[in-house]
Amino acid sequence: MGTALLVLFALVVLFVVVMLAKTVRIVPQARAAIVERFGKYKGTLPAGLNIVVPFIDRVRYLIDLREQVVSFPPQPVITEDNLVVSIDTVIYFQVTDPVAATYEIANYIQAVEQLTMTTLRNIVGGMDLEQTLTSREEINNGLRGVLDEATGKWGIRVNRVEIKGIDPPPSIKDAMEKQMRADRDKRALILSAEGQRQSAILTAEGNKQSQILNAEGDRESQILRAQADREAAILRAQGEGQAIQTVFQAIHDGQPDQSLLAYQYLQMMPKIAEGSANKVWVIPSEITKAMEGLGSSIHEIAGIPKDATPRKRVDMGPTEPQLPRSSADPDARATSEAVQQAIAEAEIAANPGKSARGLDTGTTGGDSGTTDPEAPAGQ
Repeated sequence: MGTALLVLFALVVLFVVVMLAKTVRIVPQARAAIVERFGKYKGTLPAGLNIVVPFIDRVRYLIDLREQVVSFPPQPVITEDNLVVSIDTVIYFQVTDPVAATYEIANYIQAVEQLTMTTLRNIVGGMDLEQTLTSREEINNGLRGVLDEATGKWGIRVNRVEIKGIDPPPSIKDAMEKQMRADRDKRALILSAEGQRQSAILTAEGNKQSQILNAEGDRESQILRAQADREAAILRAQGEGQAIQTVFQAIHDGQPDQSLLAYQYLQMMPKIAEGSANKVWVIPSEITKAMEGLGSSIHEIAGIPKDATPRKRVDMGPTEPQLPRSSADPDARATSEAVQQAIAEAEIAANPGKSARGLDTGTTGGDSGTTDPEAPAGQ
């Protein structure tokens, strides 16, 4: 009797446990459970603890509501120019209606895969190979639009479609690499030619600027050299003028006579004989008389009077050379007149035979060629 009670109690406990297991349903987070009663849809259990009628209600499907990622194997697709390429796609989708995803389609993942394949062939079939390789974004948007519209009635929302890879045939890859290499060589040659062109232009501009600067430097140096020559010529002319004044003043101050001139002539005779063309030199026997006559002749030729006392003191002028100033400067004009007067007086002394009128016409200054009225006529 006791054993029967224990067996009965164990059966009751087992029944309670089974009833609890059939009654209580725990649904994980982000999941949805589809409940059927006698094979018909009863309801959808949310996440958490749920109570169902045991042996009557049955949890048929447990749907994942999270966003899912499905990568499909490479699919052969023919382009518009009849080239076969393999395209890998990745689909990001999410179940928004568990009931539709359960009862509207048997296997929504397989359905999405087949729909993706057909849509991809339709889109890529209207493109050539180059467009297919460069129009990934366009292909993605086309796939997403078609899949989202077709899967809406299945309770699925396609969030994103990505092209993982587009693999053309090996021969096409080789041809594309050669084309790319040729294109890069072409661009390299173009860039090199442009660089050489720019270099030639810059070199020509640099040479032009260099020649311009050299020409300007030559012009300035020639101007400065001409100014220096002009100032040197002016200083030489002033020095010669002062030398003439000094000699002329020394002649007046020294009061030369015949003996002095004869002595100077004797000093010049050895220098005359030094010439290479003078092979024979004859000295007269009557050297004294010749010297006397020579002295008197030179004295007359030089225009030195017997009375050599100077009548007028010549102004020597400044000892330092002065550069000429403008013709409007009175001091510069007076200095020029003094130099012309000294030159005229020296010419009168060296050439007494010329008339005073000839000397006046030979001079450039009007009053600078006149002589002292108190001087003898030979001067």
